[in-house]
Amino acid sequence: MFTGIVAAVGSIQTLTPLGSAADAGVRLTIAAGGLPLADVAIGDSIAINGACMTVVAKTDSQFDVDVSRESLNRTAGLDQPGEVNLEKALTLADRLGGHLVSGHVDGLGTVRRFEPVGESWELVVQAPRELGKYLAYKGSIVVNGVSLTVNRVEDTAAGSEFSINLIPHTIQVTTLKHLQAGSRVNLEIDLIARYVERMLSAKGAA
Repeated sequence: MFTGIVAAVGSIQTLTPLGSAADAGVRLTIAAGGLPLADVAIGDSIAINGACMTVVAKTDSQFDVDVSRESLNRTAGLDQPGEVNLEKALTLADRLGGHLVSGHVDGLGTVRRFEPVGESWELVVQAPRELGKYLAYKGSIVVNGVSLTVNRVEDTAAGSEFSINLIPHTIQVTTLKHLQAGSRVNLEIDLIARYVERMLSAKGAA
């Protein structure tokens, strides 16, 4: 589990194919940036742009993860070198500063608008239609591994569009600063909303 509070911005250094087949995954070597790795063991989980990955090798300053082709097809930002948001898995002693996050990407969104509004920035993302029912005013959403609060939701013919206000600190300490119209982003819906929907659908089927 994670909180959606980015601990550091790292960067994908290299991508090494895990085989010659067309459906082979890749091994990512990631420079950890400011993320301390002294307490990270082989087999531990680290969220990379919101996707939970398993550490398979490490040094004092970088670590490797293996990413399947399925994961590459269903996420954004893991298929090329560049900056990524990093967060180590929760311990029971950690503060829950964001909200409970599983690190499982539920779908890809598309940035429609990203522009300054006063001292902050407005981020507008179009989510897939099937995720729209989980989005709510003042509810939680994870975008590229960052726990954020939804300020507005509007259902459209193309999907569900939601708006988020980003404070300067969030822009400064995450990779969201690099977003622009047309960017693809990893989305994870609120864990509680997922279970509420399941309970309601199961009750209706009884």
